[in-house]
Amino acid sequence: MKDFKSYIPDDKNNNNKPSVNNVHDVQSAVEFAQTVSKAMNGKNEGQLLRTIIAEAERGKREGRLTNADLDNFYNSLAPMVDGIKRKKLKEVITRLKNI
Repeated sequence: MKDFKSYIPDDKNNNNKPSVNNVHDVQSAVEFAQTVSKAMNGKNEGQLLRTIIAEAERGKREGRLTNADLDNFYNSLAPMVDGIKRKKLKEVITRLKNI
């Protein structure tokens, strides 16, 4: 082991390997976050919200975005916003889950 990032535990049963579903979930959430962050560059709050909603709606319709991804997105952002914005975010997530 040269550093912490390259450490792989020595487990003969491979119990610590992530399941294929978990890897897919992480990849889709990361792809969604990357798309949203690119779209946010230079936009105001209203534009950002419309962009996030549009991208999430497209992801849901194409099957790239699951309700679990939306929950993870909410849980990641909710602590960073005030009560009014958190409530609005929850409403948006609820609406997206119903697509």
